[in-house]
Amino acid sequence: MEVGGGGGTLSEVHQSAKKLLLRCRDGLERLERLEHSTSTSAAAVGVDSELSFSVKRDINQIQSLCVEMDRLWRSLAAKPQRDLWKRKVEQIAEEAESLKESLDKYNSRSQKRSREAKERAELLGRMNGDSSHVLQIFDDDAQAMHSVRSSSKELENANALGEAILSSMHGQRERLKSAQRKALDVLNTVGISNRVLRLIERRNRVDQWIKYAGMLLTVVFLLAFVMWRR
Repeated sequence: MEVGGGGGTLSEVHQSAKKLLLRCRDGLERLERLEHSTSTSAAAVGVDSELSFSVKRDINQIQSLCVEMDRLWRSLAAKPQRDLWKRKVEQIAEEAESLKESLDKYNSRSQKRSREAKERAELLGRMNGDSSHVLQIFDDDAQAMHSVRSSSKELENANALGEAILSSMHGQRERLKSAQRKALDVLNTVGISNRVLRLIERRNRVDQWIKYAGMLLTVVFLLAFVMWRR
């Protein structure tokens, strides 16, 4: 229903704007029901587009009526009346803006659904037209994944082998160090024993010389004593 603001009173214009608001709310509710339905036929799409255009047209008309009401309430003589109608007009304008935002969001979702449906149809068409190529791609991807897993397993095995070799080399090095320390201890012990033996031999020779010297002095002393007694 087309309603013009020109020549009407403030109350008449306000009533017309409220009727348009009710019609817009009803239209948006119908659009939301269509959005959540499963029908994707061409007839449903056509009803959707026509209803969306009708709601948008009503919102534009409400905004035009708000401009007309804004001009009319400013011409009122009594300040209380101006304040009252100012609030009413602002309320109508805010509701119209809220309906416009809801409609814009719905149109954005509708365009997104249409774009996704078109992309799905194109993808299905390409798959039906060249299914063997798609299967080959999947097969190549599977082989590549298998090769990657095999390479990863081989790298893990090589890493484990390297760690085992390093661990074995470390153990061997510790054993060699231990043997080297024992050998040094043995050598040190042998060196000390040789020095002790040499000292003992030297002491034995000295004792023998002392013994022989004592025996010789005793014989000389006895001979001298016998000769003296004569």
